[in-house]
Amino acid sequence: MNRIKDVLEQKGIKQKWLAEQLGKSYNMVNSYAQNRRQPSLGDLYKIAEILDVEVKELLTDRKAQ
Repeated sequence: MNRIKDVLEQKGIKQKWLAEQLGKSYNMVNSYAQNRRQPSLGDLYKIAEILDVEVKELLTDRKAQ
């Protein structure tokens, strides 16, 4: 599970924009945001860099579940 959708909403960033920055399709980014698919570790680091957050901020805090 990841928090990509939450971080995008907090920053007011659209999935389409993130897809363009990553060089991925909107459908792929949407599947990441909906937790239907998990990004590779490399893509997770790219997403964190693009969104200017730490990778750990994109991961679900298990204590909060």
